[in-house]
Formats: sequence, C-alpha cells, structure tokens
Amino acid sequence: MTEPNLPAGEAVPEPVPNLPVRPPVPPMLAKAVKAMPKQNGTLFYEPKWDGFRCIIFRDGDEVYLGSRNERPFTRYFPELVEAVRRELPERCVVDGEIVLPQGSQLDFDTLQQRIHPAASRVKMLSETTPASFVAFDLLALGDESLMERPFAERRARLEGIFPEKGQSIRLTPVTTNDEQAAEWFEMFEGAGLDGIIVKPGDQPYIPDKRTMFKVKHERTADVVVAGYREHKTGPIIGSILLGLYGSDGRLHHVGVAASFPMARRAELVEELKPYVADLAEHPWGHWAEQAASNVGQPTAGPATGGQRVPGAISRWNAKKDLSFIPLRPELVIEVAYDQMEGDRFRHTAQWRRWRPDRTPESCTYEQLERPISYNLDDILAR
Repeated sequence: MTEPNLPAGEAVPEPVPNLPVRPPVPPMLAKAVKAMPKQNGTLFYEPKWDGFRCIIFRDGDEVYLGSRNERPFTRYFPELVEAVRRELPERCVVDGEIVLPQGSQLDFDTLQQRIHPAASRVKMLSETTPASFVAFDLLALGDESLMERPFAERRARLEGIFPEKGQSIRLTPVTTNDEQAAEWFEMFEGAGLDGIIVKPGDQPYIPDKRTMFKVKHERTADVVVAGYREHKTGPIIGSILLGLYGSDGRLHHVGVAASFPMARRAELVEELKPYVADLAEHPWGHWAEQAASNVGQPTAGPATGGQRVPGAISRWNAKKDLSFIPLRPELVIEVAYDQMEGDRFRHTAQWRRWRPDRTPESCTYEQLERPISYNLDDILAR
C-alpha cells in the first residue's frame, strides 16, 4: 500500500456529519517483520494489497473517500463513489485499499495516473481504467462505532455486509492458519500483491499506530551505478541511480538506492568523484530532451517500448528537479528489493555492498526472480 502525494491545498469536503466515526481518520498501520509470525491463537493473516490505502465513509448518498494523509480521494475516483452507493450499507465506515486490476493482476503504475488535476481527465480515466476497492476492516455500521471492538469481531461484522460478491467493492480473504499464510505469501505475488499483513484478533482499531505486522518479499540484484542526485541539504548523495542492461543492449534506469546515514552520503561523493562523466557521453544523455517533451507525463517509458531514463518531469511535483550527476557506468553494487513494477524496482532499493567482482555488462534483467503468475479473481474468490 502506498500513499500518493496528493496536491497540497486540495479542498476537503465537510465531514460526513451523522456517522459515529467521522473523517479524517488516519488508518491503523503495520510494522515490518522479517519472518511470518507464528499463530498464537489470536492472529489473522491477509494478503497485502498494493494500492492506495483508503477509508470509506458513507451516509446515504453522501460518500467520502479518505486517504492516508487525510486529504480526500473522492474527486479522483467517481466510479468508486457510485460503487459505494450500490454495494455498501447505507451508513458505514470501511477501511481498505483502492486497487486497479488490469486483466488478472494489479497495475500500480496505471493507478498512479488516476491522481490528476483535470476533471475531464479524471472522468475519462474513471471510464477507461476503473478502480476497485478491497475491504479489510469495519470501523462503524449504522449508529455503532466498532473501533473499540476487537478485530476478530470487526472482521465477522465486515463479512456480514458482503452477502454476495460485489462488482467493484470486494472483501479480502483471511486465514488463521499460518501455514496457509506462508503459501499465500509465495503464491499471490504473481497477481501483484506484495506480502502478508498479520493482525492480532484481540486488538481495537488504533489510528496511526503500527500495531499490525507486515511481511514483505526481499530479493537481491547486482546493478550498475549510473549516477546520483544530490541531497536537498547540499552537495552530498541524496540517491544513487541504478541501471540494468536489457535485451536491447541498452542500460535502463530501474530505480534508486537512497537510505544512507548522513556521514556515508558525504563519503560516497568522494568515492564516486573519479567516475563523474559528461552527460553528452552518458547512456542516459538524452534525458533532458525527453524531460522537455514529457512534461506532466510518467517519469519514464517502459524498457520494452524504449530506453528507460530517469530525467523526466515528476507527475506529482512538476517543479521537482530530477536532474542527476552522471557517472561512467563502471561500478556495480548489490541491492535488496522487494518486487518489480514492470521493468523497475517498485520501491527504493537498499544498498547491500560493492560488487567489484561483477562487470557492468553482466547486470541484466535476466538475473531477476519473476514470481509465478496468479489470477487476481482467484484470490478474491476465497
């Protein structure tokens, strides 16, 4: 689950007045753990959905879609507003995830494009790439707040409002069997899910607290160091730009590594200084031209349709400087990553170590582990 950078100053509608739980409510969160917690008699295991966290507030025809940063999603997903009116009880507050299925998998890249300032484009995208909502908690029903009730009770009540399979609003599967959860962890990744959420069944709903657990995939890859961006505080490393060679023989931008202590950021500047290159001679030297022609578009094209480069304008912040200091692509590092989104790392990769024993040309997409494909509808049918 990921929180988009919703535009600052977005108008916030008046809170739904007649519900026992009213917006804004910061959602309950999960803390990362390395291993699947063993069943202790109270735990529930759910798939970890890869979308936008959202709490739905419905009071009759009045619907409010709250985001994690407490600014509303309502205007961006008009098709979900209508689905709430069709498929949820008259008065309820439901926690879940906005996702965008494409075929049998989730498509986060396309979901990101749904956050757009133009009303005409919002309308068009709601028709061409409609989103769905996966429910996994119930905060209120009718005049009753359920936030102080244990999760086991809230889950049972949530199942009660889904007597039939919805079209756009679906109920997440859940299990109390840790062995089955371990199977889901491996199986469901092929449908675009990125792990397992573990919830103590005896806990109330605690907003903005990490009282649940999340288990995510972690893999490693050897990648080419192709450049860096400076930190916002000055001429030290902010993020290192990573590349992999595609079957076309070109170096493609696949993401960044960015989590370094401040002292290490300064050290890296000195270590990388001998490799600083002329942008015109760099494999991504045409980034400036692409940036000028793609204002307001996604940050790069897919590797299958053209070389992925890191220099286009950010969809979320058109004023953000995404220029970089190019480096000769001669250094290799090992990074840890959780999953791929198309042909790039879904989240920021984590630096592990230098790999002086690897040649840059050996760092290709072929080394990446690809999850077995799994049908999204089969998951939701459970």
